[in-house]
Amino acid sequence: MTRLQTRPAAVPAAAAAPGGGSRPARPGPLLALVLGGQFMAVLDTAIVNVAVPTIRADLHATGAALQFVVAGYTVAYAVLLITGARLGARYGYSRLFQAGLAVFTAASLACGLAPATGWLIAFRLLQGAGAALLVPQVMSLLQRTFTGPARTRALGLYSAVLAGGIAAGQVLGGVLVSADLFGAGWRPVFLVNLPIGVLLLAAGARLLPDLPGDRERGVDLPGLLVLAAALGLLVVPLVLGHEFGWPAWGWLMLGASALLFALFAVVERRIARRGGQPLITGRVLGAPGLLPAVGSLFMIMAAFAGFMFAFALHQQSGLGHSALHAGLCSAPIAVGFGLGSLYWQRLPRRLHGVLPLLGTALLGPGYLLLGVLLRDGSGIGAAALLVTGATGLVAGVAYAPLFARALARVAPADAADASGVLVTALQLGQVVGVALLGSVFLGAVRPSASAADSGHALLVATAAVGGAGALAALFAGRARRAGRSER
Repeated sequence: MTRLQTRPAAVPAAAAAPGGGSRPARPGPLLALVLGGQFMAVLDTAIVNVAVPTIRADLHATGAALQFVVAGYTVAYAVLLITGARLGARYGYSRLFQAGLAVFTAASLACGLAPATGWLIAFRLLQGAGAALLVPQVMSLLQRTFTGPARTRALGLYSAVLAGGIAAGQVLGGVLVSADLFGAGWRPVFLVNLPIGVLLLAAGARLLPDLPGDRERGVDLPGLLVLAAALGLLVVPLVLGHEFGWPAWGWLMLGASALLFALFAVVERRIARRGGQPLITGRVLGAPGLLPAVGSLFMIMAAFAGFMFAFALHQQSGLGHSALHAGLCSAPIAVGFGLGSLYWQRLPRRLHGVLPLLGTALLGPGYLLLGVLLRDGSGIGAAALLVTGATGLVAGVAYAPLFARALARVAPADAADASGVLVTALQLGQVVGVALLGSVFLGAVRPSASAADSGHALLVATAAVGGAGALAALFAGRARRAGRSER
């Protein structure tokens, strides 16, 4: 196993590392700190889902209000990620990490104490904003404080946290709601973040490196506003569309989103021509292989999140599994993803260059095989669990080297902007996967479906998920060719 690099004792704590950052004196604790913050943010995209029935009963919430409770966090998180990345570059990554963590922790406490649905929705939006400030700094801190094999190892752990957080959210949510701690019902789902957040804040004050921001770097307010509006118009109908029956306003929002993305490109080019500092520079987007790698990562996460969502619905609605049971049956794919992300470097070096293409090429058949095994609704046997683990493994083996490759040719000065693009793409991949692939499943199953009907709907959904895997392989092939041409 590759160990994190440590500096010799004679080097001062703030010794400059290649790439413009500073090597951490205690790399292990620092890595645990920043990935702990990342884990909390990912966990909260999934943990609330299993508490929805209890929230409905306790707060007498409508279906639409519950949808906003679940989706509000995701919407704020996705829309503000690139803004958080630029603020980190301007005011300092460590400072913004701490600020985002403080907002997230305080909002979690407020969510746990919310007296009514409206308050809970507002606090969920605030929680998502805190996550958007926190998460981009994680990638920037990894880029600026770890180098060489240590950075590759850290990125592998980062990938494992992304997968593990989604699965852990379902399991932990089921445990907390079932336990009904102190008669609090759904509230511990949010309050569990409080002691963890306080602990991480205290550790951050001691461990985070001093990486001052560049105050001369412009904020690009026009770009921020246009991009935030474009992302909001994209994410809101994707998240809420199925719940409201894909109304006309949703399609109008999607159309307006496309127009605003085009306007954003015009605004950014104009700012660059005037000698300003655009939100996303052409230098970042022009890094060899970055865009096709981002496209492949987007599709990997869309397939992963879409399958996890449809699989959970099949288990709870079709097979009658509890939330905890469903989470445990979903664990093998997350464990496989994490193991693939962590240990892909142990495979023969001659395979490293082709792993993203090979892994993504196997994703589609893997998901489709799962649909075939589960199509009759007879339950989840050992073979299905084995295939879920293997599918997660090939996803991780493709994802981690793609992630490292996407950032490998980005200049250290552009680490914040590149991390904003990457984490936004990953978050949007999850949103699109759940919205579109989940809609495929829900559209193929009847409200009072039997287990067999639910199994058939899962087969249809896995065929669509397999299509996302095929697109991931297409983009991975383009990323590989771009890397070869650069050499």
